[in-house]
Amino acid sequence: MRFSILLPTRNGGDFLQNCVRSILEQDHDDFELVISDNANTDATPEIIRQFKHDSRVVMVRQDSPISVSKNWTAALQASCGDYILMMGDDDYLLPGSLRRLDDALAQYDEPDCILYNGYSFVAPNAVSDNPVSFYRSPYFLFGPDFVNEGVIDHKQRMDIVFDMFRFKVRIPLNMQTTLFSRGAMERECDSVFRAPFPDHYLLNALLISAEKWVYLPDNLVVVGISPNSFGQYFYSQKAEAGLDYLGVTPDFKGALPGSALLNGMGAWLHDLKAEYPTELKGIKMDWSGYVRRQAYSWLLQYRYGGIDRRQLISRFNNLSVKNWGRLFTSAIDAESWRRLGRMLFGKKSQAESLLVALKPLPEVADIHEFSKWLLHQVDDHDG
Repeated sequence: MRFSILLPTRNGGDFLQNCVRSILEQDHDDFELVISDNANTDATPEIIRQFKHDSRVVMVRQDSPISVSKNWTAALQASCGDYILMMGDDDYLLPGSLRRLDDALAQYDEPDCILYNGYSFVAPNAVSDNPVSFYRSPYFLFGPDFVNEGVIDHKQRMDIVFDMFRFKVRIPLNMQTTLFSRGAMERECDSVFRAPFPDHYLLNALLISAEKWVYLPDNLVVVGISPNSFGQYFYSQKAEAGLDYLGVTPDFKGALPGSALLNGMGAWLHDLKAEYPTELKGIKMDWSGYVRRQAYSWLLQYRYGGIDRRQLISRFNNLSVKNWGRLFTSAIDAESWRRLGRMLFGKKSQAESLLVALKPLPEVADIHEFSKWLLHQVDDHDG
């Protein structure tokens, strides 16, 4: 089997159907779709049963809810493909994507990982009940070192990892935009999907340990945010409910209250340092950058109703003298002031403020319609 597409789902509901169909309608036949039903209580089990007669579909059912890492692991253990692609139940695999990936695997002599790009789609009512959908093109803004297609050398990969410890993210930390070889994942460790955010840890571990990475400047997937996804909870300032949804508790020594993603990053950076002490010797987490970003997240939470004034003041009052020093040290960072100004004085909606560079799509109702709209955009451009 060439590809195993893993689709763990937790109450994905009607969004799941578009995702499944985008996979099954690919013009490449050598793949399986493994759906792991995480004790879903909505319409998900019924939607999954619609595909039970398709020989390419493998179904796994959990009797009671398990964490995101365990659900991903259950899907992986039920799969057999040489290469692994992870999808969320509100994502969409664009036409021709598997064929493009298969061609790249042959062209670059079976690399361990292929990194690519995509689009973002925010479904109606996904962020603070905004009835309009939004999109971003491209999904991730790569830097100038990611212009041309080709092999990513090991030095560049290590530089990317080192920058993670400075909270500078140079590749998308989502499984949907990277194809992994099973061999590279199994060489990594027994438990490849680690809490709290398994994609973040695995991506960086493979940047360190995999033999060959390739970059494609192609948009192959739409990364969705739906009313049931973790992104919805995070960007609607409902992080605690989102963590319950994932079944995780991101924490590490010295963590501050605030952004779950930021604390999750601190946790997996700690794990990464412990797992690769030689490769990461002398690399330390930028605590000033962490405190600055966490304080910025408090202001965002306050502006958009995640915390009240009393909680905001309490968080600043509870900062230690050392962390106040770190915060003042960070005050010279020009980008921090620009971001703070845009947040405090900008007039964009909450969705547009929190998800940078979003554009509204008032006439597009779902991710399948968005994919058709993208096709028309390409056709109009070619014409």
